[in-house]
Amino acid sequence: MKHNHKHKFSPDNADFSNALKLRINDFFEKHNKSRYGGLSIWTKVLVMASLYFIPYILMVTGIVSSPTLVVSMWVIMGFGMAGLGLNVMHDANHGALSKNKKINDIMSYTMNIIGGNKLMWKLQHNVLHHSFTNIEGADSDMDHVPILRFSPHKKLMPIHKFQFIYAWPMYGMLTLSKLFVSDFTQLFKYNRWGLVKDVNKELKQVIMWKAIYLSYALILPLIFIEATSAVVIGFLFMNMIAGIILSAIFQTAHIMPTSDFPMPDDDGNIKTNWAIHQLTTTANYAPKNKIFSWFVGGLNFQVEHHLFQSISHVHYRKLSKIVSETAKEFKLPYHSNKTFLGAILEHTRMLKSLGRA
Repeated sequence: MKHNHKHKFSPDNADFSNALKLRINDFFEKHNKSRYGGLSIWTKVLVMASLYFIPYILMVTGIVSSPTLVVSMWVIMGFGMAGLGLNVMHDANHGALSKNKKINDIMSYTMNIIGGNKLMWKLQHNVLHHSFTNIEGADSDMDHVPILRFSPHKKLMPIHKFQFIYAWPMYGMLTLSKLFVSDFTQLFKYNRWGLVKDVNKELKQVIMWKAIYLSYALILPLIFIEATSAVVIGFLFMNMIAGIILSAIFQTAHIMPTSDFPMPDDDGNIKTNWAIHQLTTTANYAPKNKIFSWFVGGLNFQVEHHLFQSISHVHYRKLSKIVSETAKEFKLPYHSNKTFLGAILEHTRMLKSLGRA
């Protein structure tokens, strides 16, 4: 399918988004709040960085040396890796971590430190996924390997019948795939689409950061830790845990039975207004679970995140009340699953139906 990242949404029915913007602005003015993360976000930065780096330091310095404990350190790092991605890198790349652009830019390099690439992420996530959510051929988050069918508009293959089973181990490969494959394939793809100008310069950057990551995350532990097999197993465990967490958080927001998968007409026009499109393609989950919400960077409030991506996730819970009430008033959908487990089961059901229809 030819890619078009110049689709146009309908300017009609802007009443909902206008009313919503006014109410959200009122909320921040009335409570005299900043739209950014404030102090609470820096506590999170500290916690997530500690989850990732403290186990690493304990291993490399030899304080922890038994193979079982070494593997368990990597497991903790897997949660830290996901936590850094969901809380720090994500807000920073959306410009929502701090009101200081320089700080956002520095903190967005968290993506490179955990093996990804911030430019590829920004293009895939901010530019394509947020603009064209669930639109086959334009939303880069749906454009995974051919054996995963996330859209009813994608060619159906016999193997898709089993995707509800094999999708989960594949989700566990997400960060390793970014490390070794997808950041490179995306670089050349986005260059063809005109989104990356100097492909050689960016390629050097990608390779340099991957080399830095592999040097500290894998080569140094192999040099300093005697239990070599525990290092290799642990490194794979860390990536699998992070991959499954990250995939589960993002997939349960869009590939759901309640989600729309609209297609543009031949001229690239989409018949809904952009804000309404976000409501019909996105779902929240576990809105009452504060601990879970804290760990996943407020991304269980995906509807709010999609409508206001430049506002820090620390505000989403309070904004969700305004968004759901406004949607109800305008007789628009507001999808939300009571629990995360419920959302995972619904997502699995959706994978099953997409594999058969």
